[in-house]
Amino acid sequence: MEDLKLVLLIRDSDVRLILDFKEAIEAVEACFKEYAKGMVWLPQRLSLNLNKFEGWFSVMPTYLLESNVLTVKLVSSYPKNIFQGKPNISAILAYIEPSTGIPLALMEASYLTTVRTAAASAVATKYLARREASVLGVFGSGVQAKGHVEALASIKNFNLVKVYSPNPEHRDKFSAMLKSKLKLNIIPVKKPEDAAKNTDIIITATTSKNPVFLGEWVNIGVHINSIGAHTPDARELDDVTIKKAKIVVDCKEAALNETGDLIIPIKKGIIDAKSIYAELGEVVSGLKPGREFDEEITLFKSVGLAMEDAAVAKIVYEKAKKRGLGLEVKLED
Repeated sequence: MEDLKLVLLIRDSDVRLILDFKEAIEAVEACFKEYAKGMVWLPQRLSLNLNKFEGWFSVMPTYLLESNVLTVKLVSSYPKNIFQGKPNISAILAYIEPSTGIPLALMEASYLTTVRTAAASAVATKYLARREASVLGVFGSGVQAKGHVEALASIKNFNLVKVYSPNPEHRDKFSAMLKSKLKLNIIPVKKPEDAAKNTDIIITATTSKNPVFLGEWVNIGVHINSIGAHTPDARELDDVTIKKAKIVVDCKEAALNETGDLIIPIKKGIIDAKSIYAELGEVVSGLKPGREFDEEITLFKSVGLAMEDAAVAKIVYEKAKKRGLGLEVKLED
């Protein structure tokens, strides 16, 4: 019997050692199926906009009934941290025994957040992108962009990856690093249209508050994974893109409350809430079809869900226990 007074502290290095994208993608797909069956308790996140510091802080609890996983994540985002050599996103997750409410583990969750977000986009790509998609366009050069390239490269064979960031040094370093790691043809491009045009799949993983490309640039049949714009006043996608796209979201309620990519065009009358075709859980469960023909422009708008954290945290906790990783500490006397 476990000593429930012992809490396993799992460091970032252990999380990185444990997690791989293929396993995370499988776990996240399974949790979306669980969610579609109504077997996930997923309250809306509680967020504080710390405008004084140009950051935000959120609390994200969830319970997966079938998987019997209870977690809560504390996460913050301070985009200007990167100019001080500090991480943009910081997170810690409590892994809790559902039957007692006692914490079993505390894990550093910044990398976990990167992996689960990219895993959700990979699941969406599996169902929404064209099967023969081989050219990837990337907007952004941070940790989320990196995680997304790695995740999508684990499920797709890319002939070319084009990376755009407004910072030439960032995009050059990012491209060189991933080219070496993944052995893919990855090139930096100088103009945003070069990343958007003649591309099969687009990733937008930026901190921009304004659209990063024009809808007129995108190909017929493109699939877009939009990760940024997690506040009502920010958007990565323009009206043309939103109006053209078959829109799939991770959670409709959260997306309509949190992301300017939908809130702004709805306020302008470009689209309405009914323009959202489906939640991803409906697609992976077969309740609604994903891509139905090659000419469709599809969009996965992700705001990030606590259930994704829980699904991936389960992998981390179970593997850490099995391998003897982490540090057990006694918080109670």
